[in-house]
Amino acid sequence: MRVRALTGAALSAALPDVARLRIEVFRDWPYLYDGDAAYEEAYLRPYAESDRAIVVGAFDGARLVGASTGAPLADHAEDFAAAFDDSGLDLAQIFYCAESVLLPGYRGQGFGHAFFDHREAHARRLGFTASAFCSVMRPQDHPARPAEYRPLDGFWRARGYAPLDGVIAQFDWKDVGAAAETAKPLQFWYRTL
Repeated sequence: MRVRALTGAALSAALPDVARLRIEVFRDWPYLYDGDAAYEEAYLRPYAESDRAIVVGAFDGARLVGASTGAPLADHAEDFAAAFDDSGLDLAQIFYCAESVLLPGYRGQGFGHAFFDHREAHARRLGFTASAFCSVMRPQDHPARPAEYRPLDGFWRARGYAPLDGVIAQFDWKDVGAAAETAKPLQFWYRTL
């Protein structure tokens, strides 16, 4: 098992495997994402086009079993700027820790910390002063919520993140079993670096 930070050509080469992981992992609660390869290719393309993006990969031998992405939040301004309108925060100073996906059999082994460690170190090297990510908000009584589900809020707080009051983005995707895409609220979490 090893964790590697990927940039440039190595990042681009890993994106098809990142797409595969996103489709598989995000199919489960709380995302319930019914993804496809075409959407993933379009969604991940900006990471390949950014010279400041990073993918942190968790490898079991040569197989990518987990991945975490990051890029300047300004690269995602079109998607998220409205959420930050009344925050008083400068998007140009925030590094966006996008998603972390890890196959179930590899969880609880420290990869979540490694994902954040690598992305935050990368952001500091680039001169960013803050880091943010967002998490999907689902109702507590959602019928698909597993009884044993434990939110990651405690893990994120231990890393120094806190929810940004009122900074909530809207993103559309198709839930598993749904006929069409619907908007989902995503809560931004933030910390200074």
